[in-house]
Amino acid sequence: MHKAVALWLAAWHGAAMTTPFVPYPGSGMNRRDILKTAFAAAGGAALAQSKEAPAATPLKASPKRFGMKKSINLWAFPYPDRMDLRTCLQLAKDAGFDGIELNYDLDSELSPKSGPKEFAAIRKEAERIGIAISGLCSFLFWPYPLTSNDAQERARGMELAGKMTEAAHHLGTENLLVVPGAVHMPWREDHDPTPNDVCDRRAREAIGKLLPKAEKLGVHLNMENIFFNGYLMSPMEMNAFVDSFDSGHVHVHFDTGNIMLFQFPEHWIPILGKRIRNVHLKEFSKKGTDFSLESFRPLLDGTTNWPEVMAAFDQVGYEGYLTFEYFHPFTHYPEALIHQTSDSLDRMLGRTRPVGG
Repeated sequence: MHKAVALWLAAWHGAAMTTPFVPYPGSGMNRRDILKTAFAAAGGAALAQSKEAPAATPLKASPKRFGMKKSINLWAFPYPDRMDLRTCLQLAKDAGFDGIELNYDLDSELSPKSGPKEFAAIRKEAERIGIAISGLCSFLFWPYPLTSNDAQERARGMELAGKMTEAAHHLGTENLLVVPGAVHMPWREDHDPTPNDVCDRRAREAIGKLLPKAEKLGVHLNMENIFFNGYLMSPMEMNAFVDSFDSGHVHVHFDTGNIMLFQFPEHWIPILGKRIRNVHLKEFSKKGTDFSLESFRPLLDGTTNWPEVMAAFDQVGYEGYLTFEYFHPFTHYPEALIHQTSDSLDRMLGRTRPVGG
């Protein structure tokens, strides 16, 4: 919106709020007078602003070239409806990504329907294309939370988490994203909230039971910060949870977007420090508060302070994958989102000079 128009609207709103449209006794004002007042205020404000406005900030590149690796989550692709897995792997490679994060579900080639042979074939295909599998994650921690009040849900969640650990091993990735628990899930009307202390106890028991297999298979269980689930709401709580296992196979999968509604990723990163083993870059816009996936945006189309976030990652020595996570593949030309994201990451990582630079 043009600044003059915005100023006019602000002045008009102010006049409308303080002066009624229908003249009141003794005011001597009518709607035409209000409009004149609004335009005059807008003009004066615009003139004052034009005199005080600072010079435009020059375009700047990233202050340095960072060593993190570029990755993208499979949810950004129209898989499996419009693209098969091999096409997604090849597209990610062609767009310049170092890795791709795969998603475990109940009804695809990345599910309990596949076994060691099928997962090894996917790993071999990725190696042939020349792209790494940066990690494995899943939405299944929501229908089958490890801390559910429903014993059957908990048991199924543990069974699936065990299968995910095996799948990660056979896919050749050391990273498995784990959601350790949930006090509440706003998107599940049928979920019975779990008391905080019970949630914490069950989460610790669940990770403790999963850990021996993970250590044996060389898979790292990386706890994701969610915030919307009411558990591990601060970096200090996350640190205490991870450290309690005293294991080289329990870490943090840090998600920049999941805390953006009320907190800031650049504040969490220095506190989590070396515990961060994998990262989701989820762009988030604080311009809306609908508490849905619609608040997550294409990379750079939000309110995240990315220069500060990148500086924080650099400060703690993080050199792993930065994985863009997004849930809305483009309806038309879906490959555009993949290439746009790769270009955005190049700029964030200091691999591309700015226009005119």
